[in-house]
Amino acid sequence: MAGLITALILLPLLGALLISASPPKFARPVALGFTLLSGVVAFLLWRGFESGAGGLQLVERHEWIPSVGAEYLVGVDGLSLLLVILTSLVFPFALLAQRMSRGACALMLVMQAALYGTFTAQNFILWFLFYEMSLVPGFLLIKIWGGENRDRAATKFFLYTFLGSVAMLLAFLGIYFAKGTFDFAKLAELARTGPLLSGRFGWIAFAGIFLGLAVKVPLFPFHTWLPDAYETAPTGVSMVLTGVLSKMGVYGFVRLLLPLFPREIQMLGPWLLGLAVCSIVLASLAAWAQSDLKRMVAYLSINHLGYCMLGLFAVSAASTRPAVEVQAALSGVFLQIFNHGITAAALFYFVGLLEERRGARGLHDFGGLMQRTPLLCGWMSVAMFSSLGLPGLNGFIGEFLIFKGAFSLAAIATSVAVLGLLFTAVTFLRAIQMLFSGPLRGSCSALPDLRRSEKLVIVPVTLLMFAVGLAPQFLLNTFNATVIQMVGLFA
Repeated sequence: MAGLITALILLPLLGALLISASPPKFARPVALGFTLLSGVVAFLLWRGFESGAGGLQLVERHEWIPSVGAEYLVGVDGLSLLLVILTSLVFPFALLAQRMSRGACALMLVMQAALYGTFTAQNFILWFLFYEMSLVPGFLLIKIWGGENRDRAATKFFLYTFLGSVAMLLAFLGIYFAKGTFDFAKLAELARTGPLLSGRFGWIAFAGIFLGLAVKVPLFPFHTWLPDAYETAPTGVSMVLTGVLSKMGVYGFVRLLLPLFPREIQMLGPWLLGLAVCSIVLASLAAWAQSDLKRMVAYLSINHLGYCMLGLFAVSAASTRPAVEVQAALSGVFLQIFNHGITAAALFYFVGLLEERRGARGLHDFGGLMQRTPLLCGWMSVAMFSSLGLPGLNGFIGEFLIFKGAFSLAAIATSVAVLGLLFTAVTFLRAIQMLFSGPLRGSCSALPDLRRSEKLVIVPVTLLMFAVGLAPQFLLNTFNATVIQMVGLFA
């Protein structure tokens, strides 16, 4: 199994190089081929992963720049593997969602390689390079192929994430000068025995890393770049942004901030819980107020990622931490990361189908679609109910576990956050009523129902929603040992 992670990272880059040298008509098939090949490698990683063992596995370590403590150090634990699998599922889905030019296909593969690197790197310098590497193709895909106001949206996306990254880089440079290492495991071990950095310097480093990750999640009030970027980006790019790219921030909180600054997070616990609750409640209210379907789904993406942050902050901020409740909350966070990636990408895909057929995506541009496109309405309703957290679908399991754990650890914040479920339900029911019910609008009288190629994309994704909702154990087993290890960290 040696070299599998390196192969996983290099394959999309090789595909991008081949696309740049191939005729434009072969760009999409080549991109799909290399994405599926990467998926095969990810499956081999999953097969070779010992789910009962905690800690890093399949580790590859090589000297790189010893003078600055930089190593080529990659490996996977349960959370890393879960995100590798999610990346391998969302990218083929996004490439099948719409036709892309040669340049866009190449940039998508570069972004995929960067995400694989981000989720497997265990040295900060390497991790940061991959983290920033994902920023460039995201910016170009919005800037060149985006819709109306793409210049403004791409600039906001770049500035917010870049400035957050600069703050994080400066913080880690300070940590390196103080501790002499960029290795995540070594820094986490130092933080277990006492404060990683003392006094004001520790708070400055914490603030820098927190800012960089909060922008990427995004956490309220650092979220204002997201609706513009998601609204303007092409459908396939929006699917990747919400399905995988936003998970980099949550992953960073789990991998960096919680292990390195547990005391600072506990001291700021009530304030951080307040930010998570604002992300949940205010984003769902903002989604309710939208008439543009893409902006509505974008705000609901902030809302659902807020549940992940609620679970993490409830665990880290509590003074008393029963092991069972901590394990439930963390398991829910990990499942929610995966489930949101699949469901949110599916919702953006359905919005893209409606926009392609009608040439518009406003709630008021449709009506009575159930009479004309019953299959599209039915499958889209499943994705909506999954996002809402209907029992039997994948969205329910993660949210249930988060609330189960968080209620015991932070009852007041969690009680307020439940309002987000109510506002999300109202938002989706309003959308279903305006899109699918009532008399058929004249402008929708000629819309085609789902085509065969679209069914081949939608059906497997929907079956995955049911599979996770009815039998989530195959995913829980993947990261259960990692969760138990984290419970020991918080004990």
